[in-house]
Amino acid sequence: MTTRELHITGDADADRLLSEDPLALLIGMLLDQQVTMETAFAGPAKIRDRMGSLDAATIAAAEPDAFVELFKQSPAVHRFPGSMAGRVQAVCAAVRDDWDGDAAAIWTRGEPDGAEVYRRLRTLPGFGEQKAKIFLALLGKQYGLTADGWREASAPYGSEGSLMSVADIVDAESLGRVREAKKAAKAAAKKG
Repeated sequence: MTTRELHITGDADADRLLSEDPLALLIGMLLDQQVTMETAFAGPAKIRDRMGSLDAATIAAAEPDAFVELFKQSPAVHRFPGSMAGRVQAVCAAVRDDWDGDAAAIWTRGEPDGAEVYRRLRTLPGFGEQKAKIFLALLGKQYGLTADGWREASAPYGSEGSLMSVADIVDAESLGRVREAKKAAKAAAKKG
């Protein structure tokens, strides 16, 4: 699976980690709620820097209170350190226990189609329908996933030319366009 360089956080080191480490990308997606996309996806680099590595088994086995403290260090990993640290540990435990510590196995083991990747993502702690679809779209649009039916399984986020989510961010301009589209969608939802 080939990946192209991701440009989500505005920080070259954090983006490089997302591009090179599937666990980092998975954790970034998990953190992407109630904070900016840049903050969420910069979280894995903060965790790596504070722990010395980014490893599913190590994170899953970390003492929970100490892991929360790691989240609280300035700059914070997330605005809700307690709940999000717990979710990161839970998803890392699932990666360790169900995928032999290899996050990429979720979308590569057994050459699954898009519907199966979506189903696998839905089994992860913290991955509801929308988050799983957005992550699947991100894998297909930017991470080299070629599984049959990934666009359909990630709809509407997998649509060609959409500007709906982190899956569509390739540079500062597209980040601004996605932000505007999300803002408009939120305003329309409030009116409706």
